[in-house]
Amino acid sequence: MNHFVGQALAQKDYKEIHLTRHLLPFEDHKFLKSADTRVMVRGKGLYLWDEHGNRFLDALSGLWCTALGYGRPELIEAAARQMETLSYCSQFFNTTHPAVAELSSKLFDILPASYGRILYTNSGSEANEILIKMVRRFWQLAGKPDKKILIARHNGYHGATIGSASLGGMKAMHEFGGLPIADIHHIPEPYWFGYEGALTEQEFGLQAAQELEIRILELGADKVGAFVAEPFQGAGGMIFPPSSYWPEIQRICEKYDVLICADEVVGGFGRTGRWFAHEYFGFEPDMLAIAKGLTSGYIPMGGLVLSRRIGDALADCGGVFAHGLTYQGHPVAAAVALASLRLLDEGGIIDQVESDTGPYLQRCLRQALGDHVLVGEIQGVGAVAALQLAYIKEEKKRFVNEGTVGQYCMRKAMEHGMLLRAAAARLIVAPALVATHGEIDELVAKLQLTVDDTARALKMM
Repeated sequence: MNHFVGQALAQKDYKEIHLTRHLLPFEDHKFLKSADTRVMVRGKGLYLWDEHGNRFLDALSGLWCTALGYGRPELIEAAARQMETLSYCSQFFNTTHPAVAELSSKLFDILPASYGRILYTNSGSEANEILIKMVRRFWQLAGKPDKKILIARHNGYHGATIGSASLGGMKAMHEFGGLPIADIHHIPEPYWFGYEGALTEQEFGLQAAQELEIRILELGADKVGAFVAEPFQGAGGMIFPPSSYWPEIQRICEKYDVLICADEVVGGFGRTGRWFAHEYFGFEPDMLAIAKGLTSGYIPMGGLVLSRRIGDALADCGGVFAHGLTYQGHPVAAAVALASLRLLDEGGIIDQVESDTGPYLQRCLRQALGDHVLVGEIQGVGAVAALQLAYIKEEKKRFVNEGTVGQYCMRKAMEHGMLLRAAAARLIVAPALVATHGEIDELVAKLQLTVDDTARALKMM
């Protein structure tokens, strides 16, 4: 063993190993400090405990994934049982196993009847990476091989691999060079609070959707294969488009025979009070990228769900779809996913989010913070919401240093015993779907303390 690592491990100095042996996601390592490193050692329900015994309310469900909270015995037992029975089995060589067959049976009971097949992955990034191949292969089989172009949105997020980061519209991720890859283009995001013109919200929603038609015509409808987007933007700030947006997108895609691919990695499995966010927004995608809530974050798993039109074409038209993953359809992941879906469905959790705890969270946020001097807008539904911070809310004036304001809020939230995420100056909350009224009350109270602290620091109250 490396001498240094051995010494640190003997002293249980996990922070030192963390900072000196890991490359961390979305961090500038030159500015990382051991004192700021969190070592989490235990989780239960909506709470996490660090090595010093400090308790934190997890207001983000990990990374929007621990939908059923931490330490759920049903999921732990499902994993243990499967490990004892069959710990690994690939889907190569025309092989299957009971866990993945039962999972698919349950999943397609939940999905609308228009969907017919799934390709399992290990993550949402992989699902979106495969999506690019899938779109192009489908159009080859359909006799339109030139329809290679995929259009996505600025500030959208679809993962961190080469292809998925290309689909995403995060400029910082494209600065590594060579991104986006060829035949991927982007249109503006439907960010109403960031719009400074004279249109109403609904007029703006239509205009934002019509950016897609403009781009399709610029590129050539015979060359555009798909539009890829999150129903609401997750990592980009939980931005909910105006209600006029998605119906117009659907109309445009049908007009030009362009596939709609919905990234449901964040929005899927009950987050909006519906099984999938596209159902809340009222549109019908041809493909769904799924992950996160599929296993409640207990074990990595994702998937790409295909409409019958696409799935049947790939299965029936002949030729090999040259793709495969060692761990796709993994037995332990499938067993955990099946247990998670049963809890969400038969346990009535999604129904509860739709009819009770979701409306309660939205109501409490607006009552407590809707008139706050620092809060320009509150968006959300079900168990997800975003607070847009602004320095002149009536004029939709945003902070020049939005990132600094958001980071300050995150630090203050930790001081109050809550884990919060900020995207620029949008504060994101997405508690586990099993949150009680009491836990929602605690979340809103801690959030109010955080926003008050920030407003005082900005000399706004």
